[in-house]
Amino acid sequence: MMMFNRAGKVFVGKRIDQSVEAWQMPQGGIDEGEDPKAAALRELEEEIGTRNVAVLREHKDWLTYELPPDLIGVAWEGRYRGQRLKWFALRFLGTDSEIDLKTHHPEFLEWKWVDADELLRLIVPFKRETYAKVVAAFSDLAKGK
Repeated sequence: MMMFNRAGKVFVGKRIDQSVEAWQMPQGGIDEGEDPKAAALRELEEEIGTRNVAVLREHKDWLTYELPPDLIGVAWEGRYRGQRLKWFALRFLGTDSEIDLKTHHPEFLEWKWVDADELLRLIVPFKRETYAKVVAAFSDLAKGK
C-alpha cells in the first residue's frame, strides 16, 4: 500500500528481519478467496496497527518483482522467487500516534514519512522498478485532504 499523510508524504517502514537497511511500504499476502482491497486493509492493520485510511485508487495492473539470485531459496523459507502485488493508494486519516509497530507479528523496527522521490532511494534495489511504477501511478494523489 502506498499510504499518504495529509501533507503528501509516504509511509515507509524499516524491516525488522534484514541485516541491511531495508525500507518498504506495507504489503502482505491475500488469503484464499479474499478480496484484494480487504486484504490490503487487513495487512495494513497487521503491520502498522491501524486501518484508519481512505482508499484513493487501485493500481490497474498486478505488479511483480523477482528476488535477486542470492535470496532465492533463502527468503520466505525458500518457497517463492518473487511476488505479484496489487497496489492501493491510501490516505491516512489519523494521527501519527495511531501507528503502532508493536503488532502480533512485528515487521518494522521504525517508520517515517518521506517524499515520494526519496522513497526510491530507500528501497532495496530489486524492488525499485516495481516501486517506480507505483510512484508513477499514484504520485498525483500525494497532495489532498
